[in-house]
Amino acid sequence: MPDDVSPASNRYGAAAHRPAPQHPSPIPLTPAPDPRNTAIPSPSPFFPGPAAPAAERLRVVVADDNPVVRAGLGVLLSGRADIQVVAEAADGREAYEKTLEHRPDVVLLDVRMPGVDGISALPHLVGIAPVLMLTYSRESEIVHEALRLGAGGYLVHGEFTANQLVQAVRDTKDGRANFTVTAADALLAHMRHGTPPQRGPLPEGLGSALATAPVPPPPRTAEPSESLSQLQPVVGQSSVSGGSVSAPNRQQYGLSSREVEVMDLIASGMSNQQIAATCFISEKTVKNHINRIFTKLHSATRSEAIAHWLGTAPRNPGRQP
Repeated sequence: MPDDVSPASNRYGAAAHRPAPQHPSPIPLTPAPDPRNTAIPSPSPFFPGPAAPAAERLRVVVADDNPVVRAGLGVLLSGRADIQVVAEAADGREAYEKTLEHRPDVVLLDVRMPGVDGISALPHLVGIAPVLMLTYSRESEIVHEALRLGAGGYLVHGEFTANQLVQAVRDTKDGRANFTVTAADALLAHMRHGTPPQRGPLPEGLGSALATAPVPPPPRTAEPSESLSQLQPVVGQSSVSGGSVSAPNRQQYGLSSREVEVMDLIASGMSNQQIAATCFISEKTVKNHINRIFTKLHSATRSEAIAHWLGTAPRNPGRQP
C-alpha cells in the first residue's frame, strides 16, 4: 500500500472501525433459579391433577351349553375395557347359581340347554339381573315367551356383529332393548295380526323343566321367589283357571287402534320398555297410552286393566265396565 494512502476517515477524521457482528446468546426457556429464594414454588395451574378413578367394569354371566360359544364370548367381552365375564354356566340351573353368587349386571342366556333350559330359568333370573337372550332359537313363540317372562332383549346368532353384541350388553344394563331381525319380525308379525300370540306348549317342552327340577331357593333370602311371583301375569293365571270365559266385548271401551296394540302387549305380559321397543315409540309415549287406557277401562292397576280386557274381571252391577 502506498505511504500516502490512509484508511478512510469518518467526518471527524477518525478511522471508521466496524465492530465484528455479535450473535446474541440464546435466552434460556426456563430462568435459572434464584439461590436467594428458598420458598417452595406454587404448582402450575396447568399441572394435571390426580387421575380420575377407573370406571367399574360391567360384570356379565354367560350361560350356554356349548363350551366353544362360552369361550368365544368370554374372549370377546372381556377384551373390552369396560366389560368383564365373571362366570360361565352350562345350563339354566348353573346360570341361576352363578347369578346368585356373583350378582352380575347382565346375564347372557341361551334357550336350548340340557337339564334346565333357558326359558325355564328365565323368570328366576330376571329377579336378580337383567337378561339378554343370546341363542340360535328363532321360533316366534319362543321369542314371545322370552319377552313375556322378562327378557330385556333377544339376539339370534348369525344376525349381529361383535360390536353390536357388545353394545347390546351395555344397553341391557341401562334398560334399553335390542332385537335382531328374527326377533323384531316376530314382534312385528304380532302387531300386524293385532292378536296376542297363542300360549300353547313350546317346542321340545321348553319352559317346563322346573316342573320336575325346581331351581334351588337362594340362601338366606326370598328375593328371587318374591320377584317370581310378581312376574306372573294375569293372562297366565286365566289360561289355567279351567273355566270357560266368553269373548270380551272390547268395542265398549272405545280404544284407538294404537291403544289396542298397546293393551294387547300389556296383556301378553310385556313391560313398558319392551312395549316401547316393539312399537318403536318412547317409554313416555307408552305411559301416556297406558294412562288413557286405564281411564277408558276404569282401571287403577295393570292387573285390573288386563282382567277387563280379557273379560275375566268379576262383574259389579254398581260399576260400569
